[in-house]
This record gives sequence, structure tokens and C-alpha cells, in this order.
Amino acid sequence: MLLFEEDDFVKEAPVQPKAVSTPVLERTAANQPSSSGRVNAQDKRVINGQTDVNQLVPFKYHWAWDKYLAGCANHWMPQEVPMNRDIAQWKDSTALTEDERLIVKRNLGFFTTADSLAANNIVLGTYRHITAPECRQYLLRQGFEEAIHTHAYQYIVESLGLDEGEIFNAYREIPSIRDKDNFLIPFIDTLTNPNFKTGTLETDQQLLRSLIVFACIMEGLFFYVGFVQILALGRQNKMQGSAEQYQYILRDESLHCNFGVDLINTIKLENPQLWTDKFRDEIKTLMQQAVELEYRYAEDTMPRGVLGLNASMFKEYLRFIANRRCQQIGLDVLYPGAANPFPWMSEMIDLKKEKNFFESRVTEYQTGGALNWD
Repeated sequence: MLLFEEDDFVKEAPVQPKAVSTPVLERTAANQPSSSGRVNAQDKRVINGQTDVNQLVPFKYHWAWDKYLAGCANHWMPQEVPMNRDIAQWKDSTALTEDERLIVKRNLGFFTTADSLAANNIVLGTYRHITAPECRQYLLRQGFEEAIHTHAYQYIVESLGLDEGEIFNAYREIPSIRDKDNFLIPFIDTLTNPNFKTGTLETDQQLLRSLIVFACIMEGLFFYVGFVQILALGRQNKMQGSAEQYQYILRDESLHCNFGVDLINTIKLENPQLWTDKFRDEIKTLMQQAVELEYRYAEDTMPRGVLGLNASMFKEYLRFIANRRCQQIGLDVLYPGAANPFPWMSEMIDLKKEKNFFESRVTEYQTGGALNWD
């Protein structure tokens, strides 16, 4: 961000020539090199680093660079997925039940805003406080993927001819969606506050807490009822274009979650003083609250059994996922014995790009020599 001070501008023509300072980047630990010497990889830190964030190599966090490359390899665009069958089914009053239609609309109502919240949190908050350039590189890719996801939901809404006002305002008007977003917003506000700076035990724990909420709860828990529901529709040959897009989104979000877990664990390793008993208890409480919120969303979107699913199955599934997230960041399980009632979801997460793309997508990428610059 370029910051301009009052003295950077000459208000009146001076009698004598006067040096005018040029705008400079804000001098913070995030972008101020500690010396004019070359960067030593071992001096890098994920937060509160003093090395030059503009210098990507030498690498220290190879896992972050590998995930950046994986994200690039997974690239896709919504328009590549045909929606003709979805449109026909949506128009056919006998193709989908009212409960199935409710699932589609509730899902789009939540996700259209959720990925925008995620993008804002990355671009306006998280990126600013991460001082490892390899991690920043992945965050740039992740921010772009969040934009693609929002585009995908808009593409589905437009294709089906849904009421845009109803769908895009659901996060204000549907309590089960509004409650999830209200749970997340304070953690966004923490990182996006321009006066927030890391460097103390309290602020570093605030950053770590927000990272856990977004990686393990938002992307790692709040998305999963919706993913199961839409993918279950696709498994029954319903709304297959929408389901295919959700499948690619699920693959992206799984990588986002895994990157976040690695980021969290690296911060813990480099800053063990943050991982106190009190802090761990706070995270456990947040995870339990999130499970309840997502279960309420499951009940709201599925007032009756549909697609071979019911809300009680999701209670078990959410507990299973919460246990996994806790274990990934070094916490004990919260719900001993919870099992996965949807083992087929593992196949969806492990999607390979070639699985469906070359059967259904339309590729219209232009090579450099064919680009139209008008």
C-alpha cells in the first residue's frame, strides 16, 4: 500500500528548489528488510519476520510453494461446465422435489457470500500479516480461487434464472445462514482492522485464532453440509452441472484447508508460547459452537429426509469432521467415536482434474499469439 504524508506534496511554489520525497511503502516488519545483505532462508518466519517479503527465494517453506503449484495445476473456470441439463431439470416441475429445490437455493444463498468473506479476509487481512513470501504466494492463488468460486455460484444462479435478490440477500434474511456469517465476521474484523498489528502475545494469538477459524471452521467445517447435499444430488443424476462445479470447489477448498493447517502448525512451531492451555480451550469452544451452527443449517435446509440424507446424519458427520480438524492442529478429539456416514465424500475430495473435465468442459483458452488486445 502506498502511503502519502502531507509533506510529500508541495502546496506552494517555493522560492528555492526544494527536495520532494517520493511515496514509499509503509515501513513495517512485513516489508522492511533487516539489512542490505542477502536473505538467509533460516531467518524467515511466517509471522513477525524481519527478512524481505519481496524476495521469494531462497525457499524455506517448500510445502507452501508446493501447494501454490498444486492450486495452479487445478485451475478451472465455471463457464467450462455445461449447464443445459440443470436448466432443463430446474424448469421441469417433476424433475426435482420442493425439498431438493430448497437445498439448491439455500446452498447458493450461503456460498455466494461465504467465498466473498473468505476473499476479503485473505486480501484485506491475512496477507498483510504473513511475512513468508512462499505463503503469500499461495494466498494470492487462494484469493483468486475464492473469486472463481463466487463466479461459479453466480453462474449457477444466472443459468437457472433464480431470483438474484433472494439468493444474494440470504445471508441477511435466512437465520441459519446469517448466524454462521455473524460467527465469522468478528474474526474478519480483527485482521482487516488497519490498526491491528502483530508482535505481542495477545495480537499473535488473535491472528492465530482467526487463521484457525477460517481454515478449520469456515473452509473446513461450514462448507461441508452444502457440499454433501449438492454432490448427493449429482450422484442421483440431478443438477449434474452444478454438482460438477461444487466438486471442483470442494477440491480447491480441501487444499485451502490443508494449507491453513500447515500455516497454523508452522506458526505454533515457531511461536510455542502462543499455544497455551487457555488458548486451546478457546479453540475447542469455538469448534463446538461451529458444529452446532452448522447442524442448525442442516436442519433448516433439510426439514425432512431427502436424497437418502437426514439432519441427524449430519450431526454425526460434523462431529467426525470436527474431530479431524482438532487432530490436524494438535488438539484432542471433541466427540470420541464419531464416524463418517458419507465415505463416498473422500472420492469427491480426491478428484483428479482429468476425471470429468475432458468429458464435459469446453476449452476456449487462448494462446499468447491468438490473444485479442482490443
